[in-house]
Amino acid sequence: MKNYEKLEKIGEGTYGTVFKAKNCNTQEIVAMKCVRLDDDDEGVPSSALREICLLKELKHQNIVRLYDVVHSERKLTLVFEYCDQDLKKYFDSCSGEIDQQIVKSLMQQLLCGLAFCHSHNVLHRDLKPQNLLINTNMQLKLADFGLARAFGIP
Repeated sequence: MKNYEKLEKIGEGTYGTVFKAKNCNTQEIVAMKCVRLDDDDEGVPSSALREICLLKELKHQNIVRLYDVVHSERKLTLVFEYCDQDLKKYFDSCSGEIDQQIVKSLMQQLLCGLAFCHSHNVLHRDLKPQNLLINTNMQLKLADFGLARAFGIP
């Protein structure tokens, strides 16, 4: 983890903690999801394995990019591209009606990302505003593939 400097905590859940961080080599801002590995000999959670496997295959402008996976004895760290907010925070920050062009753009991006997943036999299965990230360019990205499933015959 010496390649990354934690800047601030941006979220927490049953899986672990998400930090805003900086790649010390490239100076790029990233998001680090730190997954706790319990001492119950179960190893890496299946949701984390699923997310890693699927995101290594799904490369699309509307799907969050997985840059790196760092495994240590006590935790698993997934390094993602950084997005400033999720769709829920964006909606909460809007006062009043949201411009129709913005709604149209976000819907189109959501559907493009989903179509790409489906064309690669992947069902996300956990679509909600908190799992739809938005960067400073208003580019929407599907995130949190922990409940996703591959389907069909490849």
